Amino acid sequence: MTTIKDIARVAGVSVTTVSRALNGYSDVNQKTRKRIEEVAKELNYSPNTVARSLVMKKSKTIGLLVSDMNREGVKDNFTFEVLCGINEASANSDYDLVLFSTTSTKQSQKTYTQLCRERRVDGVILQGIKTNDPYLQEVVESDIPCVLIDIPQESDTVGYVTTDNVDGAKKAVAHLIERGHTNIAMINGHEKADVSIRRLQGYLEAINEKELTMRQDWIRNGDFKEKVAEEVAMELLADNSEITAVFCASDLMALGVIRAVKALGKKVPEDIAVIGYDDIMLASYSNPSLSTIRQDKFNLGHEAAILLIEMLEGKEKSHARIIDTTLIIREST
Repeated sequence: MTTIKDIARVAGVSVTTVSRALNGYSDVNQKTRKRIEEVAKELNYSPNTVARSLVMKKSKTIGLLVSDMNREGVKDNFTFEVLCGINEASANSDYDLVLFSTTSTKQSQKTYTQLCRERRVDGVILQGIKTNDPYLQEVVESDIPCVLIDIPQESDTVGYVTTDNVDGAKKAVAHLIERGHTNIAMINGHEKADVSIRRLQGYLEAINEKELTMRQDWIRNGDFKEKVAEEVAMELLADNSEITAVFCASDLMALGVIRAVKALGKKVPEDIAVIGYDDIMLASYSNPSLSTIRQDKFNLGHEAAILLIEMLEGKEKSHARIIDTTLIIREST
């Protein structure tokens, strides 16, 4: 196996010069650096990443920590699209990416910092974390740089990337109002998700701006699950025949609501219009096809990785990235 001593001998320079050139130090002459790189290539040199990380105190590795990843997430594909965005950004840099998941049981046994140190990551992207997650406070207090997806918290070592959830919800409700609906219900996710809080805010702002009727019992939680939303919608719509439209905080829940409407012997959108949020792949294939608010899940991951790398390199201008949403009109409205 080729070592830096072999490169130094062939290039006619010191081992220290080879080390500094290969590790990107700026005090190495450009001509010398080029010669060292050429010799390293000729000798098929492969750096010992573990040894390098010990010397540099950097592993050049970022982690994606996903909370409570399970089979239910396969249907909306959210985590996979975020992962693809992170992977592309890291692949275009000199950082490697590792994926590790956590559960409430694991969190009680091992701290966030311990988990990161064991995986030898320089920084972490956290996705799917709840507002009451025990790791959240650890993240804010840790000296390990991290980027939160969909939790807008910021500090010297913490950044975040999210879509404009308030504006996205307002777009959805405004679209229903433009279609002539005045009695609009909402199926939200749950109180432990920041996106639920913000999408509810957008719903309420849109209703209030048009001075429409807002009834607290028309707002129900579906836990971001298709079956739960179907059951909740069955009860809501059966008890409130005046409701003519439903805004759902996710597409999966919207698909459950559509099933509930059909089970009640009504039609979408003739009797009840339904709009979702996310624009998952199934949205365009449902019957009827689902109107929704598109958020760029790939870009969420891509921007999160770029922000984290910039934080690690000391290049970031802001620790916050907010991505716009797009109204997608299909048959359900």
